[in-house]
Amino acid sequence: MTVTTVEHVAAHHDGHEAGSLTTVGFWIYLMSDCLIFAVLFATFGVLAGNTAGGPGGRELFELPFVLGETLLLLVSSFTFGAAMLNLHAGRRAGVIRWLMVTFVIGAAFIGMEVYEFAKLIHEGATPGTSAFLSAYFTLVGTHGLHVACGLLWIVVMVHQLLRFGLDDIARRRLACLSLFWHFLDLIWICVFTFVYLREFV
Repeated sequence: MTVTTVEHVAAHHDGHEAGSLTTVGFWIYLMSDCLIFAVLFATFGVLAGNTAGGPGGRELFELPFVLGETLLLLVSSFTFGAAMLNLHAGRRAGVIRWLMVTFVIGAAFIGMEVYEFAKLIHEGATPGTSAFLSAYFTLVGTHGLHVACGLLWIVVMVHQLLRFGLDDIARRRLACLSLFWHFLDLIWICVFTFVYLREFV
């Protein structure tokens, strides 16, 4: 075996090892995020009935509006999946196109969430009104902050793809971003069920 071949094999091994460590590290991060949301869900569950004589979720929430938010985020999960299919097929233009579609849908979701928060605050239902609303704003706001970070990550990845193409680093980072985005969809389904839907069933 020549020196060049040995160096190539070693470089490939090092790259594969670095990629594996990145993936494991990201899974650890997601598990820590699960713990954060578990605490927030538990806190909301304890404080959901503490309205301090003020309005509860049934009076404040508009279920059709929140259902629209939910459908948006679920569609964004599909569009991100389409981006990953294009990634595996080696089609950079397709990856970028579907990432941008995902970005637009995610931004629309954030816009709806900001509108919902502003409407509640305008009606006097602020985080300081009751323990219920404090827990609500914290839980839903934390999820929204994660989605906003995901949108920023999408922008960074589009820039990286335009500049460097579908290299191994981009593929690894997109795989992590895919895990993150689908994780946020799963968390939102829990939010929709546990925070909103339970008020109307």
